[in-house]
Amino acid sequence: MFLDDYRIETIPDSEFRLDGGAMFGVVPRVLWEKVCPPDEFNRIRLNTSCLFVETATEKILIETGIGEKWTEKQIEIYGIFREKPFAETLSEKTGYKPEDISIVVNTHLHFDHCGGNTIKTQTGATLPQFPNARYFVSENEFKHAENPNDRDRASYVSDNWEVIKKSGQLELKPSVYEVVEGITMTETRGHNGSMQTVKIKRGGETIYSFSDLIPTTNHLRPAWIMGYDLFPLETLENKKKLLPQAVQENWLCWFYHDAETPLCRLTEIDGKLKAVKFNE
Repeated sequence: MFLDDYRIETIPDSEFRLDGGAMFGVVPRVLWEKVCPPDEFNRIRLNTSCLFVETATEKILIETGIGEKWTEKQIEIYGIFREKPFAETLSEKTGYKPEDISIVVNTHLHFDHCGGNTIKTQTGATLPQFPNARYFVSENEFKHAENPNDRDRASYVSDNWEVIKKSGQLELKPSVYEVVEGITMTETRGHNGSMQTVKIKRGGETIYSFSDLIPTTNHLRPAWIMGYDLFPLETLENKKKLLPQAVQENWLCWFYHDAETPLCRLTEIDGKLKAVKFNE
């Protein structure tokens, strides 16, 4: 897919599972299980779909997935299912290898968004997966990741950024900044205090990533908010502001965790928002 002179590709990372009750907060199971049937452990199926953007001068990867550094026990806990290494999928979808990526952008540093920042070698060493890339993270998010609170401590795994910091590849950014012309990162409170959303605007078209503010198309209803969110009322207000704009301006919406419809447009039918899958 092209937005004017920018090439865009979605790069699926892997499937994983989280508790359905946690994913839908105060919404009763009798409601959410109709759209997200849980497994025998009450977990629902999620995905991690990263975004590749190629410009005339940069090869950009936004988010890096859940990564491949997990133990067998952790793979079982999170129900991680990976068909192939991320590097192989990246090559198949884009024609490029990890060493060709020049910029990596993380909306925030929860393990399921930046786990692929680094890889483990056969000797057990942790290294940057994208050795020639600059890694962009907001300074506010990095400070929180280094000193998380008890509520979200388990979401931050320092193996995903410590070696990048030591290698000098990490670049801390302000709460609002432009990655390159037309790609804007904006701090959007709700899921936590420093997560960023992504807007790509080029050639009269807009791609928007809600990141974990709205993780899947099953979270479009205003009150369907994750129990993980630190500031759910701010999530609610941001959803009420952003979703009508997405419909009105016909944004191409990127739902990072949606297992079925990661890229879609939104339409309103009888007062309810519906996702219309976009075929790249």
